[in-house]
Amino acid sequence: MCGIIAYVGKQNSAPILLEGLKKLEYRGYDSAGISVCNRENIITVKSAGKVEELENKLGKRKISGTIGIAHTRWATHGKPNDINSHPHADCQENIHLVHNGIIENYQELKKFLQKKKHKFKSETDSEVLAHLIEEFGKNLGFKDAVLEALKMIRGTYGLAIISKKEQGKMLVARNGSPLVIGVGDGECVIASDVSALICHTDKVIYLEDGEVAEIDKDGYSITNIKNKKVNKEISKLTWNIEKSQKGGFPHFMLKEIFEQPEAIRNCLRGRIDKFLKDENFPVLGGLKPVEKKLRKINKIIIVACGTSYYSGLVGKYMFEEYAGISTEVEYASEFRYRKSVLCGRTAVIAISQSGETADTLAAIREAKSRGALTLGIVNVVGSSISRETDGGSYTLSGPEIGVASTKAFTSQITVLALWTMMFGRQRKMTFSATEKIAKELKKIPEMVEKIVKNNKDIKKIAKKYMTAENFLYMGRKYNYPIAMEGALKIKEISYIHAEGYPSGEMKHGPIALIDEDFPSIFICPKDSVYEKNISGIQEIKARGGKIIAVATEGDKNMKKIADDVIYIPKTLEMLTPMLAVVPLQMFAYYFGVLKGFNVDQPRNLAKSVTVE
Repeated sequence: MCGIIAYVGKQNSAPILLEGLKKLEYRGYDSAGISVCNRENIITVKSAGKVEELENKLGKRKISGTIGIAHTRWATHGKPNDINSHPHADCQENIHLVHNGIIENYQELKKFLQKKKHKFKSETDSEVLAHLIEEFGKNLGFKDAVLEALKMIRGTYGLAIISKKEQGKMLVARNGSPLVIGVGDGECVIASDVSALICHTDKVIYLEDGEVAEIDKDGYSITNIKNKKVNKEISKLTWNIEKSQKGGFPHFMLKEIFEQPEAIRNCLRGRIDKFLKDENFPVLGGLKPVEKKLRKINKIIIVACGTSYYSGLVGKYMFEEYAGISTEVEYASEFRYRKSVLCGRTAVIAISQSGETADTLAAIREAKSRGALTLGIVNVVGSSISRETDGGSYTLSGPEIGVASTKAFTSQITVLALWTMMFGRQRKMTFSATEKIAKELKKIPEMVEKIVKNNKDIKKIAKKYMTAENFLYMGRKYNYPIAMEGALKIKEISYIHAEGYPSGEMKHGPIALIDEDFPSIFICPKDSVYEKNISGIQEIKARGGKIIAVATEGDKNMKKIADDVIYIPKTLEMLTPMLAVVPLQMFAYYFGVLKGFNVDQPRNLAKSVTVE
């Protein structure tokens, strides 16, 4: 959601900024723009639409300058058009800035500034800040004016700001919206996402909320909003440029589906081998500092959004069945506004691919303020949730570029399974029961490889149902969340209506929708609720409905009752979601591609939702 790229150094900034914008396209956006300091002027070019359109607009114009800012915008205030695109400027076009986030009190600030004779061009909240800096700049220097303006703002921001009067300097600031400073040899690349700067450097500084960095050709200095110096450590990125490219696949989404076996192996590596030798616990270093506290918890609340919410639901079944811990799963956007009952023996677990999801981050902060133990399961190293929680685990699945999450989801479930083993061993779970899960987990990557090799058959099934305008996805127990995730994927990628439902609830409403043109996808492995699911399939068949079944290998009976069957290997019931979701991801992928949609960048969606 929105992307910032900025450059200060020795090179011409414009090509670097354009390349950075292309790296940020996966986040979701509707317009783009660039501002470059060019001797005594700042040249700005903006365009609604894709970065390619901005590039065409720039044409053969030779824009040169060693300092510049650029932005991809996801509209929140004002329509997606050239005027509302970033960068925004003040009345005199001295101050230029790009902004991620939302300024909640922009209307009152705008009225205040209009009384001071400021003229606004756009409908955005972001432009207010440029004029506010201009107003304070009448009596203060560049940095002091920025600091005073930030003190008046309510809301979230990631900012990169340049001034015509101080062309060699850039100010960047963060509050609730991520910003990373990449430190190179005589240059700095600033971005809202490391994917935009990994081709320049692997040394980064993560700004915290309330921090402001002043950057010029000689380096950087970081202070808080009160202008007190802050010492920051430089971190080293573990991702590289090769991992963020398509690698011969037509889309990032398909590449990431095929990467799931390796992603799961990476998530398991070093975490269960020692356990199997020493008869102790899975090796989860991120939980070591809070291990004693974890023994005392009697309630878990999982907070997440979107796909991560569904992995949390799978975790709920695991924690309750194997560890005996009462577990709730809440949408983070609801949790933060609900007076949940928390106590010293409650752990709140945040699940987020990016580690920057605004509602999930706010939920964790709310939980911490009320004395709960907070834990995080995230993919991005150094992200806000990873830094602000008391403990946690990385999913280690590498860059996920496709907006519709795939490998991050299966990696999240992998971590939840590891945590289940640890929580269970801390309580009454026997070593033999835990060992059984560990050994089966090690087999999962090979099983997923077997499923993705079946991609041609899944593509044929997707093509067969291309005219369908609705789908009903159903599962039970561990696979009820997978039914909802499958429905979400086809909604995200293909823009058709789909519902995920617990199969036991079908006769309480959804069965009224069933006819020959309304196919159902049933997740029906050989597990403890197999017979119950078979009854549901028969009820749909009796009403003329078509059935696509996800079933366990060797289930010959399924071929007799379902119209189409996708087989998955047999595994433990608690681990079937890691297998069952893969064909649903592939089905959604091929369905969207066959319809001619850009599956990597679904309309209106953003990869990392950093505003409420």
